[in-house]
Amino acid sequence: MASLTCPLALQRYHQVLLAHGGGGRLMHQLIQEMFLATFQPEPAWQHDAASLTVQGDRLAFTTDSYVVTPLFFPGGDIGSLAVHGTVNDLAMAGAKPCYLSLSLILEEGLPIDTLWRVVQSIQAAAERAQVRIVTGDTKGVDRGKGDGLFINTSGIGILEHDTWIGPSAVQPGDQILVSGDVGRHGIAILSAREGLAFETAIESDSAPVADRVQALLSQVPIHCLRDLTRGGLASALNEIALAAEVSMDLASGQIPVQAEVQGACELLGLDPLYVANEGRFVAFVPASAADTALACLRQSHASAQVIGTVVKRGSAQVTLQSSTGSRRILDLLSGEQLPRIC
Repeated sequence: MASLTCPLALQRYHQVLLAHGGGGRLMHQLIQEMFLATFQPEPAWQHDAASLTVQGDRLAFTTDSYVVTPLFFPGGDIGSLAVHGTVNDLAMAGAKPCYLSLSLILEEGLPIDTLWRVVQSIQAAAERAQVRIVTGDTKGVDRGKGDGLFINTSGIGILEHDTWIGPSAVQPGDQILVSGDVGRHGIAILSAREGLAFETAIESDSAPVADRVQALLSQVPIHCLRDLTRGGLASALNEIALAAEVSMDLASGQIPVQAEVQGACELLGLDPLYVANEGRFVAFVPASAADTALACLRQSHASAQVIGTVVKRGSAQVTLQSSTGSRRILDLLSGEQLPRIC
């Protein structure tokens, strides 16, 4: 039975902040203290995609919304981003994505040419990800009330394996791998939004990852997967550490960040480990499988790397060791580094 007491989120904040949707501490608190406390979903549903059994068939189901600004950015747009983000959430459950719904909230005054570009991008991204758009909805809002275009998607995928992939499967000794360099998507959005020009153009990493996940599943046991969207690598690892009640040690020199992204972050006062990605994920695998998993990931991205280890149970902490041996704690951000990036 759902609790009828006032959730802590209401006691702390009387209005929604941008950070409540930013992937950091405030969003985590809102989800834990309001949504999960009220709806009380099964543990198997508390992941990027819910794992469901329907008349003996195992399915994955997910939903997501996209409010990115600007609508078009280096390496992608709101349409391709909506497809990639949804199929990637299905992939994090180890599912083969199959079908998507598509709902559009259109602001009065949006140029029809802009909408056509987005629709064409959605179709091209769906073909690349080998999924079909099978249902949807369209709504309109008054001029000035919708920022052009918002998109909501839901996705269904097939689970063709019997493995439970999620935070509860993480074990001490597991090796943590990242599928490629981090931070590009957030910096690409920021450069387009603010009109920033860098010596080398930085493009979003937005892309479907299901093929890479399926290849991994065919070669190694996987304990947990998580795509690195809002809040970046650091936030994703903190979420897993909290859910699994484990500590993790990372090696800063092993985390791949493009020199251009690192330079842009230093210029703008950002930490690339908290900057969003849309085509990257982390995988937790047994130590004995780490070499095979890394070789598999590097077939797609040479920058894939083993970045750390799960060290113990009983405390949820992520620490980063520098090349000089010093350590710092990677915590969830309380504020919002880059709003409206997905």
